[in-house]
Amino acid sequence: MAAPVADSWSWFPVLAFAVSLFKCLFINAYHSTDFEVHRNWLAITHSLPLSRWYYENSSEWTLDYPPLFAWFEFGLSHVARRFDPDMLDVQRLQHRSPPTVLFQRLSVVCSDLLLVFATRECCRCVREQKPSRDLLKRPSFILAVLLLWNFGLLVVDHVHFQYNGFLFGVLLLSVAKHLQSRHLQGALLFAVLLNLKHIYLYVAPAYGIYLLRSFCFTQDNTDSSVRWSSFSPARLAALGVIVTSVCVVSFGPFVLLGQLPQVLSRLFPFKRGLCHAYWAPNAWALYNVLDKTLVTLGVRLKLLQEAELPKASMTGGLVQESQHALLPSISPSVTLVCTLLSVLPAALSIWLRPRGARGFLRCLVLCALGSFLFGWHVHEKAVLMAVLPLSILAVESREDAGIFLVLATTGHYSLFPLLFTPAELPIKILLMLMFTLYSFTALTSLFSGHGSLLHPLEVVYLLGLVVVAIACEIVYPLTPWQQTLPFLPLLATSVYCALGVCYSFVRLYVILLRQEVKSKQL
Repeated sequence: MAAPVADSWSWFPVLAFAVSLFKCLFINAYHSTDFEVHRNWLAITHSLPLSRWYYENSSEWTLDYPPLFAWFEFGLSHVARRFDPDMLDVQRLQHRSPPTVLFQRLSVVCSDLLLVFATRECCRCVREQKPSRDLLKRPSFILAVLLLWNFGLLVVDHVHFQYNGFLFGVLLLSVAKHLQSRHLQGALLFAVLLNLKHIYLYVAPAYGIYLLRSFCFTQDNTDSSVRWSSFSPARLAALGVIVTSVCVVSFGPFVLLGQLPQVLSRLFPFKRGLCHAYWAPNAWALYNVLDKTLVTLGVRLKLLQEAELPKASMTGGLVQESQHALLPSISPSVTLVCTLLSVLPAALSIWLRPRGARGFLRCLVLCALGSFLFGWHVHEKAVLMAVLPLSILAVESREDAGIFLVLATTGHYSLFPLLFTPAELPIKILLMLMFTLYSFTALTSLFSGHGSLLHPLEVVYLLGLVVVAIACEIVYPLTPWQQTLPFLPLLATSVYCALGVCYSFVRLYVILLRQEVKSKQL
């Protein structure tokens, strides 16, 4: 007798519990300065009055997240005092007692329960054309593993230390609500997310255009164009009430205190420079390298005088403003224009030819990736904003699966420099190998019989990551250049990974353009 199809969800709690236990293994691992950042925020919100939250600067790690996240820290602080009250003293900088470490690590693991719930909701939305009797080959199971065991989230949150899993839980739950046609709930969750961390403004164009076009306009013409007479003022008003209410709860107390300009100055510190201390693998990393290459050639060919050129600063490992030596320097307004232009075709696509919630999801990924490539002072961790939502498309589409493999592998490897201590080298290599091998084998098995998911040149490029890893992680530290040019491996990693991220962005747009052509032919 054939085995019954595994259509129950009894496997999901087991998977989620295993992931949570696994995360606990990293409690005593290396943690970055972000550990002190969040400890300081616990202290600020617990021991200081509200009026001083966004003015306190005893530490360089000042509060620079939106108010809802500050309230989140405030809530955590009341639990934290039961572990170690000293961690809530603003003057105790770099306080890292064992109870403090234990609490902060566990707070990340526990807040990830929202990610677990959101993952289950996303898995329930996955289309399974031919339900498999083999649980391991079911799209919903594969998606659950890709989200819960995501390499980037594991190392960024549970080794490096942040709360991205909790935040991505809100994002994925919002996406799931739209996939379930519960648009007001999805809008509410996204409004909450923006007030928890404003980096999610990256994907706000996708939300705004989609909700206006597919929720506020209730009907389309026969050619899929908008039927203007179907506009619903009531629906627009409902969205406005939701967004306004969340913002009032979040920012209202600071508006009443007359501190809104101070809060906004903390949220948008444009003086931090075009690139982070460690360049994110985006278009500006390529631009920086082109500038340095042209300068080097110009000096060697005696076309430029080295003494007259601006002193190099972009690879100094510091967060600061910097000027390009030969190419025009980039201002925040230029990055804004480039970002808007990069996401405009995707936004126009879901306005002119809506394709439901999955069209919105594709636009969201393109907005996240476009903002990552062209945004101002982008952090390398922001690539996860495209990788995680793309996981949903990857288990439903063969072509999206191929792009996911390139983007996830490249984006995850670009996070390697975040864990730079020797003790974490085997951990990050092993974790990435496990996730990457699973991604390749699971997605290949899911789409078996339809040819390879990757083109030959894509395979060659990804194999090149192995060469870059060996050169940067093993060989280079043994050379004398490590003392004179310590940031060269970071530069090499950013530039090589930027090529893969840019390529994935182009491939995603190629799919979008193909869909447009097919729609016009129908």
